[in-house]
Amino acid sequence: SRAAAGARPDGNGSAPMIRAIAMLVAALFLAPGGAAQAQSMTLCRAKPGLLALGTTLPVARKAIAEKKTLRIIALGSSTTAGYGVSNPAFAYPTQLRIGLEKALPGIDIEVINRGIGGQDVEAMAARLQVEMQENPASLVIWQTGTNAAIRHMPLDKFDSTLRGGLKLGKSLGADFILMNLQYVPAVVAAPDKEAYEKIMADAARDFSAGLFRRYDIMRGWYDDGMPYAQCVQLDGLHLNDFGQKCIGRLLTRSIVDALKAP
Repeated sequence: SRAAAGARPDGNGSAPMIRAIAMLVAALFLAPGGAAQAQSMTLCRAKPGLLALGTTLPVARKAIAEKKTLRIIALGSSTTAGYGVSNPAFAYPTQLRIGLEKALPGIDIEVINRGIGGQDVEAMAARLQVEMQENPASLVIWQTGTNAAIRHMPLDKFDSTLRGGLKLGKSLGADFILMNLQYVPAVVAAPDKEAYEKIMADAARDFSAGLFRRYDIMRGWYDDGMPYAQCVQLDGLHLNDFGQKCIGRLLTRSIVDALKAP
């Protein structure tokens, strides 16, 4: 269930991708439970420290207090678009809306899904202004970094493009949360994955944006014994139903905690 006709998944069929798929197959057979492990949402968890965004979301707070509304743009690539989920409702932006409606009764919640499969940081930054003008929002969740890492985008180019987008977006009057890379075989195979992760963390700090640490959250799942089959599709890259739903639920907790913090 792709978000748009002609959208393609992240990745380009390169040699690292082939190696990553081999890693995935090995992980499925070597990890406890393997592919047969149930998709129980009781496994959806993260250490509390990993859920701290590092921001109190002042623009979103003001919109909630004064207008009783919270409009969010989910900007990203195939993760945001919900590539490969069995039900569109499982995509993280929909799960986020459902979670926020429960956590913030009386507030009109809108989550606008602007995920386009295969896009990198340049393409997203280029359409950022139009997206925000067409859908004025108090919060933008920008999911990026994975395509840059697996396609080996020069680090300085990734850094400057990301910072340019944040500067523009903040000038248009919205809070930002950066969602970083996912911890999956295709990303683990990328040689500079931690460098892209650090660039995103530094940019979030410098622009007073939030950082949703998806990479560390998912690495925690794996380190605790969760096989990739629990959260990743067989391509070794995209999140499956569990992965999407869990990310949506954990992001909901992060946002609610930030909004309710002193």
